[in-house]
Amino acid sequence: VQLQASGGGLVQTGGSLRLSCAAYGFTLDHGSITWFRQAAGEEREAVSCIRARGGITYVAGSVKGRFTISRDNAKNTVYLQMNSLKPEDTAVYYCAATGRNLITSSCPISTNYDYWGQGALVTVSS
Repeated sequence: VQLQASGGGLVQTGGSLRLSCAAYGFTLDHGSITWFRQAAGEEREAVSCIRARGGITYVAGSVKGRFTISRDNAKNTVYLQMNSLKPEDTAVYYCAATGRNLITSSCPISTNYDYWGQGALVTVSS
């Protein structure tokens, strides 16, 4: 199983980026997929979670209204559309997957995931 994250880069404040997480050896139309991020010197935090059954189940308060998670089953890919980016969004973004359909309270817990992507660096300049 491999999750391949891409789409990171350098963007100015207020700009947009779309991250992609392509899965190989794992079908994204079941289970739960979550984007996490980790800024330098900070703990990893969950950004948004989407389930095969139930749709979007978690969005962090810090990104609500700006970030949107979505899934394309035909391409076996999950996306994170990030708009109105701020310098505090600067971090390495990771996608994580599990075959379980996690409830909302379980989505943000990193130990619930079996597979992780390699991370995509997002840098937002002020």
